[in-house]
Amino acid sequence: MTSYIAIDWGSTNLRAWHYQQGNCVDERRSEAGVTRLGGRTPAEVFASVTDGWPVNDVPVVMAGMVGSNAGWLSVPYLSCPVSLDQLSSRLTRVDEKAWIVPGLSVERADNYNVMRGEETQLLGALALQPSPQYVMPGTHAKWVQVEGHQVIDFRTVMTGELHHLLLKQSLIGAGLPEQEESPAAFREGLTVGSHDASILSRLFEVRASHVLGARDRRHISDFLSGLLIGHEVALMTQHADRSQPIIIIAGNALAQRYQQALQFIGVDSVTLEGDRAFQHGIRSIADDLAN
Repeated sequence: MTSYIAIDWGSTNLRAWHYQQGNCVDERRSEAGVTRLGGRTPAEVFASVTDGWPVNDVPVVMAGMVGSNAGWLSVPYLSCPVSLDQLSSRLTRVDEKAWIVPGLSVERADNYNVMRGEETQLLGALALQPSPQYVMPGTHAKWVQVEGHQVIDFRTVMTGELHHLLLKQSLIGAGLPEQEESPAAFREGLTVGSHDASILSRLFEVRASHVLGARDRRHISDFLSGLLIGHEVALMTQHADRSQPIIIIAGNALAQRYQQALQFIGVDSVTLEGDRAFQHGIRSIADDLAN
C-alpha cells in the first residue's frame, strides 16, 4: 500500500491525513479554509498543517476549493462527460509541494455547473458503491448521473445555503428562540415541500405560521429543512431511474434526512459515508502517482 498525504481543503475548513502503508497515522483539522486564511498565504497554511510530515518523500494530493480561483492555484475543470479514471493523469502541481485534483464542469445552454472536491468522493464511491445516480448533500447539494466510470451530467441545488440564509438573514428567522430538533416538524416540512411544484409561495408561510401561533417557534429550523429538502428531492428525482437505489454520499445526520425524504416519495436509497468515499478516491489517485 502507498504512503501518502491527503488534504481535503474547502472554503471554510481543511482536513489532512498522513498515511503510511495504507494506514492513517495522523490526522489534522483546521478552520483555515481558502476563504479563512487569516492573512496567511496558502503555502504558509500548508506548511503549518503538514509540519513534521514527509511532504518531500511521499505523494501529497489535495482536493476541493484549494484548486479554485479563490484558492492556492486555479486548476482547470474537466468537462463532462468525462471518465473519473482521468483524474490522476490530470493533476496540477503547485509550488513543487503537492498535486491538486481537477474539478468537473458542465457547460451547456440548459446547465452550467461546477464541482470541486466531490469528484474525488465520486471516484471512491464508484469503487465502493457503483450506481448510475448519486446525491451529495451539503451547502450546495450535487445530483450526479453516471454511466460506467463516466460522469455524464450533474446539477447543483443550494438547499443548505438557502436554509442558512432564510433562517439567519431573512424575516423568516427574525426573533426566533434557540432552535430544537423536531422529527415531527421535519416530516411536516417534507409533506409540504415534496408536493408543491414551487415552494416560493410557501416560504413566507413559514414565518406567518409561527407568528400566528400555528407552529412551534422552536421547531422552525427543522420544518424549513424538511420543506427545502422535500422539494429538492421531489424535483431532482422526477426523471430518475427508480429501478436502482440512489446513493447518498454524506455524513450520517444529513444522509438520514435525505434518505427519509427519498423514502417519503417512494425512492430507494443507500448511504455511503462521505469521508470513506473521499479517502478511497484520493488513495487511488495517490497509488497512481506512486506507480
